[in-house]
Amino acid sequence: MEWWGWLLIAAGAVALGAIAQRAGWIDLSGGGRRGGSGGGLVGIGDEVFNPTRHEASIELDRQTTLPAPAPIPGDGDLGVIQVDGDPDAGDGYRGVIRL
Repeated sequence: MEWWGWLLIAAGAVALGAIAQRAGWIDLSGGGRRGGSGGGLVGIGDEVFNPTRHEASIELDRQTTLPAPAPIPGDGDLGVIQVDGDPDAGDGYRGVIRL
């Protein structure tokens, strides 16, 4: 295949990616990433050549990520369940809860 054929294929792939990004099929913004210690190639190098540091980094990430607090009895319904029995009475959850 000629060089211009490869160039057309690459341009088509870039155009398809741009269309998919704009249509919302894929998300290439990188906003879902969160900072952490030891990511990328440095993390791989630490995992192979310095496993103690890698394990410490994983433990640090585990300790800094806090779970959501458990509800306590005094919290009320938090807007999820209508206490008065009328589902149209307030701004509560409008979906379905399956137990």
